[in-house]
Amino acid sequence: MPDYRFAKDIPFSRTEYARRLAKVRAAMDARDLDALLVTDPSNMAWLTAYDGWSFYVHQGVIVLPDADPIWWGRAQDANGALRTVWMEDDRVMGYADHFVQSTEMHPMQDLAVRFGDLELSAACIGIEMENYYYSARAHSELLAALPQCDFADATNLVNWCRAVKSDEELVFMRRAARISEKIMDGLMERTALGVPKNEVVAAAMSDAVAGADGHWGDYPAIVPLLPSGPDAAAPHLTWNGKPFAGGEATFFEISGCFRRYHAPLCRTIFLDTPPDLIKRAEEALLRGLEAGIDMARAGNRACDVANVLADELGKSDIKRAARCGYPIGLSYPPDWGERTISLRAEDETVLEPGMTFHFMPGLWMEDWGLEITESILIRPEGPAEPLCDRPREVVVK
Repeated sequence: MPDYRFAKDIPFSRTEYARRLAKVRAAMDARDLDALLVTDPSNMAWLTAYDGWSFYVHQGVIVLPDADPIWWGRAQDANGALRTVWMEDDRVMGYADHFVQSTEMHPMQDLAVRFGDLELSAACIGIEMENYYYSARAHSELLAALPQCDFADATNLVNWCRAVKSDEELVFMRRAARISEKIMDGLMERTALGVPKNEVVAAAMSDAVAGADGHWGDYPAIVPLLPSGPDAAAPHLTWNGKPFAGGEATFFEISGCFRRYHAPLCRTIFLDTPPDLIKRAEEALLRGLEAGIDMARAGNRACDVANVLADELGKSDIKRAARCGYPIGLSYPPDWGERTISLRAEDETVLEPGMTFHFMPGLWMEDWGLEITESILIRPEGPAEPLCDRPREVVVK
């Protein structure tokens, strides 16, 4: 097999990957796992640096207690792994293409053979059960192929290990934040009466990929979201070819992305003069955002942030039923959240320095919506640091 080591562009230092692997192994040991199968592409990249658009087929990383991880996936994608993972080439294993989308066989049958070769045919193996990328059939095939194994649900085991960002990771998130600022500046400048939405989004995507401050941009885990007027009551609508109209608020939810790291940012624009309803909501939301950022301190809890936001909104008789934030960092489609902590009244997770969140107190009412958000970093002392630096007020044109 050719040696691709000198062509690799590994994002982080070997010390950083060793730190991550040690955290995961400690979590595995706490659960008495002999091995861990990681199928979430974000977790795969975090552990091994693997980066490729191959998550539509079955793939994974096998984490062992006493040897380097093994990347396993489609044979043609193994070529991508050879070029991106930090491990030696013999830690990359590919399965034949006749397994792909077959009605007669399944890639998990190949994986079962690999586990057998590793003397893990009767082991306790952790798997990510609640995962976009691990299907019901994949699970049933693995159970059938390895009947003596004990499979334990290790959903979010790696995700929790990712909660506190290293200094190296924060460098990437700050670069993503600069790209987010550039995207948002362009959106606010180009949005105007009569301009088709798709044209504005096309320019935003160009800004995203062009990058900022000399750093290129990657594709984000979520496409731009920008509903207008009554449609802004639905937070996850994308765009169409209709022109922007007067008398409507449009919020933009975007994120710059650098080497898969995100820094989401939301702002709102109103074409024409906003009504008093929007002005009052803006004032309440700005108060709540500031109070939440001040409460987001090391030692406080996730629920404390949510509760202080709710208190400020309540002063203006505004109630919202959704959580107001989630952790962010390295992600692949379809979500840039890490799916662990939630900033909501029921979550008592203690905030730690180095945690990063999208503080997302969006308002989605019956026939209008408003979003003003910040990506924040929990600091060792004092209130959280917003990673982006842009005015929060509703832009009026």
